[in-house]
Amino acid sequence: MARRITDLWHTVLRLIAFTLITLGTVVTKAGHARSLIHPLIAQQLFRSGARMVPIVCFLGLLLGVVVVGQAVAKLQEVGAEKLIGVLLVTVVVRELSPLIAVFVVLARVGTATVVELGTARSQGEVEALEALGVDPIHYLVVPRVIGFTASVMALSVYLLVTTLLGGYVFAFARGLPLTLPQYLSHIAAALDWLDFPLLVLKTGLFGGLTGLVICYQGLAHPVRLEEVGSATSRTVALCGIGCLLIDALLVPLYLLL
Repeated sequence: MARRITDLWHTVLRLIAFTLITLGTVVTKAGHARSLIHPLIAQQLFRSGARMVPIVCFLGLLLGVVVVGQAVAKLQEVGAEKLIGVLLVTVVVRELSPLIAVFVVLARVGTATVVELGTARSQGEVEALEALGVDPIHYLVVPRVIGFTASVMALSVYLLVTTLLGGYVFAFARGLPLTLPQYLSHIAAALDWLDFPLLVLKTGLFGGLTGLVICYQGLAHPVRLEEVGSATSRTVALCGIGCLLIDALLVPLYLLL
């Protein structure tokens, strides 16, 4: 147990160092090789963002039926319609939509990226880039981190909208005596102006952390075939723990609203 804690601590320290190196590269090479980096960013945005929209919207509709629709119907049964907005803002806007969006990206794209980068490292592509004078962090890491960050932020919005609308349709079909404008007004009344910057902050941190962990796990050492499973498991575990820790650290800010 003590050895696992020590290994986790060392991994966290190395990840912090990797993060600082990546941030330094972003700052010092922001305008370098735009014709090369920008298409890589666009490719990553399509891969981890645009391609995930149908999946996220489908999950949002299911989540709306399973969670939102039933919760709203139960509140209506006990005469607590005034709590609909508070419940949906607390559960869906602040918690579920960012977490589900980041885990969808992690499951569908993140694990494959770990294998992709690990294979590139094992085949000597990283050393080849260095020999050509290309910074591997600038070429391999920065586009992916930017892509993951922007994708999680955008997908959270898609998930949020489809979840709320899907929940309303299900609740309305069960006899909810609220029109769509009334339903949305309950949600708007429960929102605080700080919810919007906090949602951007949370999703940005989730996406950035996920991108950094994925790239670190892929480039930390060459991944042999028998190590693929353990590398992806470490990635999912670190991303999950990190996102939940960020979520917990932001809870005091929500309590002030």
